Amino acid sequence: MTNKASLEKPTDGLPSVSRRKFLAFAGASSGLVLAGAACRKNNDAGGVDLGSGDTGILNYAYALEQLEAAFYIQVLNSPYSGITAMETAMLRDIRDHEIAHREFFKNALGSNAIPGLEVDFSAVNFSSRDSVLSTAKTFEDLGVSAYNGAGRLLTNPAFLTLAGKIVSVEARHAAYIRDIISNGSFANNEVVDAMGLDVIRTPAQVMAAADPFIKTSINISNLPTS
Repeated sequence: MTNKASLEKPTDGLPSVSRRKFLAFAGASSGLVLAGAACRKNNDAGGVDLGSGDTGILNYAYALEQLEAAFYIQVLNSPYSGITAMETAMLRDIRDHEIAHREFFKNALGSNAIPGLEVDFSAVNFSSRDSVLSTAKTFEDLGVSAYNGAGRLLTNPAFLTLAGKIVSVEARHAAYIRDIISNGSFANNEVVDAMGLDVIRTPAQVMAAADPFIKTSINISNLPTS
């Protein structure tokens, strides 16, 4: 799909060493089953700057994966009342995928990676199945729409291929969570339109939706928009 020359072309803002690390990591993981306007906080120029170009989009994905991983770690650390063995096993798989995604981006970005984000799950009742699964549904649907919306902003085709591998895993998570909340809702019209296409959200829309769960101020102003 691409060639060495194009991968080495320094047009995405990602230093060549980090790019090689990213691609090496990607190659090593190829056999794995991976994993309105923005609010004021996410436009705060003094917040954590996601960066520009492909590096910015990778940091954007890294931020979302940090959020999801932190959430599922908490879910497994304090299982909700009445959780079944099957649900525990499936949520553990999802947690492990999200951790793998988080570490994937952290290692790929190297010194360009944003720092660890402080999350806020004060609105989630981790002892309640309804609260946990509702939040999981929000995160998984948001994640799928985020990757769908960010794909067109990537310039390096290798990154786009990797994003496709990850979003397909996120979609599997979303389908599972949706189905155990309401059987048969895995691909209803909330997330799939009449053309059979999934929802797309811009980074501004996604970060606005994620904002209540992230304490750290994030600056998305340098992300590409087209």
